[in-house]
Amino acid sequence: MAEHNPGLWPATRGVETAIPADRRIDGVAEVTFGSVLSPLRGRKQTRLAYKDEVNVFRRTLLYAGPPYSARWYDVGVQGEKAGARVLVYLRRRDGVRTHAFRRHLDVLASTVAGMGVLRELRTQVFMPWNEKLWDTPNVAHDNPADQRFHASLILGFADPEARAAFFEAPEVVSLSDALAPFASAVHAYDVTDALTYVKGGQRLSHYLP
Repeated sequence: MAEHNPGLWPATRGVETAIPADRRIDGVAEVTFGSVLSPLRGRKQTRLAYKDEVNVFRRTLLYAGPPYSARWYDVGVQGEKAGARVLVYLRRRDGVRTHAFRRHLDVLASTVAGMGVLRELRTQVFMPWNEKLWDTPNVAHDNPADQRFHASLILGFADPEARAAFFEAPEVVSLSDALAPFASAVHAYDVTDALTYVKGGQRLSHYLP
């Protein structure tokens, strides 16, 4: 993530769009499993990560999604890479059921996909957060209930100019107003680097940008 990340999402009444400095996320490691048994097969690698985290991180949080909770949208032209990305975390508003929240997220993503400005679009809906899923020693895992997230969006653009134009578009302001009854916080992070270390189930000798 960019070092300076105040929040790219347009200001919306009743929604926290400014990213609090004390809860700002510096980076994300995203892992997609081949099956529900894959985490068990990777226990050796997990043990190594457990030991090493204290050397790198002050706080780590794991958000996991059940099978088929992530969606990739066919946007842009095949072969064109994103020159700018945004990672958006969404917090479900109290009193909103998970099904209604997920359904509105699908509508939001479909609408954004149809705008014709994205080169990448992915959505994820998370299971309820549980510290025991990733309770590494000597690293903080504090995540109060009112600070937890329930879904994410990854948006890819041709370049930073296209990204800026997207968030200034009246359509996005309208989408955000419609999102307000379902989400109490929308934190949009400027992503500076997205590096691939594993592709097709194989570890790469050198990461891909």
